[in-house]
Amino acid sequence: MPFQDLRTQAQPRAPEALIAHMNSFELDLRFTAGIWFFSPGDTRFHAKYKPDLPLEARLEIAASLKDYGLAALEAHYPNEINEANLHVWQQFTRDTGIRLVTVIPLLFYDAQFEFGSLSNPIPEVRRVAIDRTAQSLALAKELDCDFSVVWPGIDGYENPFGIDMAAMRRRFAEGLAEAMDASPGVRIAFEPKPYEPRGRILYSTTPEGVLLGRQVEDMLTHDENRQLLNEGHKLLCMNPEIGHLLMGYEDLPYALSWPLSEGRLAHTHWNSQPLGNYDQDLNVGLISPEQMEAGLYTLKMHGYEGYFGIDINPERMPVDVALKISMDALRAANDRVNSLDHARIIEAAERPDQHRGFIEAYMIRARSPRPDALPPIEETLSSTATQATVAG
Repeated sequence: MPFQDLRTQAQPRAPEALIAHMNSFELDLRFTAGIWFFSPGDTRFHAKYKPDLPLEARLEIAASLKDYGLAALEAHYPNEINEANLHVWQQFTRDTGIRLVTVIPLLFYDAQFEFGSLSNPIPEVRRVAIDRTAQSLALAKELDCDFSVVWPGIDGYENPFGIDMAAMRRRFAEGLAEAMDASPGVRIAFEPKPYEPRGRILYSTTPEGVLLGRQVEDMLTHDENRQLLNEGHKLLCMNPEIGHLLMGYEDLPYALSWPLSEGRLAHTHWNSQPLGNYDQDLNVGLISPEQMEAGLYTLKMHGYEGYFGIDINPERMPVDVALKISMDALRAANDRVNSLDHARIIEAAERPDQHRGFIEAYMIRARSPRPDALPPIEETLSSTATQATVAG
């Protein structure tokens, strides 16, 4: 794939132009999936409910989902994709047309990363993390991937006493910059998470991810990277995961608006999650479907053209069934979003003083299987109460 131009995400639109955009632009629901959840992962709470599957068996399941909408896969280096099995991946993409969209450096699992990866204060361990990140970016470039996701799961702390937080963050950002300059022209899609497995993870919220992007881009020195930045492209972009946002009590549309407003939303990871709690990776749409709809609406407003990655943990059902359910949830929500009266919604958002209660009443009807069974919206919004106004 050619280097994707994300700059239009940040284009501001006046209300009239925004309405025209909403009526003409539709999200392209192309789905990706992480190869890691095709086979059961380790957990400290219970035995595996399914047998372990070799890579070839996982890819066979993925191939069966192409006609259902699976367009690309995601894999970690070096455990899921590496020099020894590269031919298996290349043959799979040739045979199926399903792409590999990202190569992800495995920076959180190895015992050597006990005290962090890119932020590790032990120089020789940090060097391993930087080199692995650079190797992942180089492999992503070789395989024509769109980006390389980075998740700092093991970079953080439990006991904050005595830690030089600024130095920890600086080591992490400088390590990313060094890896990116070693393999120039490849985007990183950073994925924040507030906690788990560490008690507190670095750059754990969406705005912190945006801040990291600015910090790292200021550190890049390679001519190819500087040229792309000078043209207004972003290189340290983001891959927000819905579950991670909700673990940190972030609001989905507000969170997505941060990277979108800077043209740095490279990818998205979708699942369901109760507010707070541990990282559950439930099927898309199972919990808080109104957040999913509002998030899709924000993506539509900014003209998002990227993939929709499914990142779930289907412990108690077949992985292909869980993926189909999750794809269908996004399709159904997207249909609801497209069917809305964008002119009335945007007008109500722009002049809330003149449209009190409209969006709430309108969305109740939009989500109802029998909106005609409800009173007319005009009757709901009719009021005999006096609205007090305070002049500035």
